[in-house]
Amino acid sequence: MSTPTNTPQNPRLILASTSVYRRELLERLRIPFEVISPKVDETPLSGESTLDLALRLAQAKAAAVAKEYLEAWVIGSDQVADLCGAAIGKPGNFERALAQLQLMRGQAVTFQTALCLMKGDTQTTLCVPTEVTFRKLPDSTLEAYLIAEEPYDCAGSAKSEGLGISLLESIKSDDPTALIGLPLIALTSMLRDAGFAIPSKT
Repeated sequence: MSTPTNTPQNPRLILASTSVYRRELLERLRIPFEVISPKVDETPLSGESTLDLALRLAQAKAAAVAKEYLEAWVIGSDQVADLCGAAIGKPGNFERALAQLQLMRGQAVTFQTALCLMKGDTQTTLCVPTEVTFRKLPDSTLEAYLIAEEPYDCAGSAKSEGLGISLLESIKSDDPTALIGLPLIALTSMLRDAGFAIPSKT
């Protein structure tokens, strides 16, 4: 976690997340921030699209923390993998991860990465989609990958920033960090509009 103190140039910033990947991404911007885990029910609503689910959860995560820290800007984010309209979640174990990769083999999957920046009644919420096409690979290759990287905490069962890139045929997105979990190009714009100096002056 970055140093939870402010600089003269930047307001207080909180990342409402339990994700180590989002924390590592936000650290790239080199601004002080804190990490607080939001308490949010992530159960999809009946008939809810993957896009609406990602947007709602990103907003809910930010709101859960922002209501306790009224003076801070709070970042909420969520990602939902969409295969033919169906949400693909985090597998949790080898068996479910293998089933996911088998299902996505040769298919295009859209990763909806939603982002919300909130302070009090002020908020900006958007979504950055990433289209990922998986290669047609045999089970033996998929199994070897899972044993090597164990991506069981990743929606879609493949870490594009790691060995999982070997399973992919193509990635189409306006922001390469969106697929990892936090779209930094969009977030940088949002933070600057909120008064943050990026890069911060020393």
